[in-house]
Amino acid sequence: MASYDYGKPEVCAWIRENFRRDAMILDVGAGDGKWRLLLPEYRIMDAVEAWAPNAEKLTGYSVVYPKDIRGVKYLWYDLIIFGDVIEHMSKVDARAVLGYAWPRCRDLIVAVPFRFKQGALGGNPYEKHVQDDLTPEIVAERYPGLAVLHDPGHGYCYYHKGGGTV
Repeated sequence: MASYDYGKPEVCAWIRENFRRDAMILDVGAGDGKWRLLLPEYRIMDAVEAWAPNAEKLTGYSVVYPKDIRGVKYLWYDLIIFGDVIEHMSKVDARAVLGYAWPRCRDLIVAVPFRFKQGALGGNPYEKHVQDDLTPEIVAERYPGLAVLHDPGHGYCYYHKGGGTV
């Protein structure tokens, strides 16, 4: 499934204002490659995609890691985009993934749908929402280091590094 379009123009504008075109970007849960299409001017964009049929179709990325992010190790990215990712894993796993990323990037973006139940789609078990209870208050409680980047409404929000840690 593709990620939602809500707020993407504003978030792309923020990225362009805050990151040089030679920034190294990691797109986690790349799905159909929407962030690559939205930010074509960034030369170095890698992707992580757990669902092999999606990973095989991704184009335009520097490197595609056909793995679950929970098993990917990396040294540094200027920006890591977790577009519709953390709701697909337990809060323990999501905190571990964000905690690993936190010191390995200048900033990160976490896009989250609120109170959205979803099962596996198209045979993809990674599409199931494990944290289908997320709200702004629960995100603040579970992930206290995140700050609102852009709230386009529609039960959806973008966060990035705030103060502290996850």
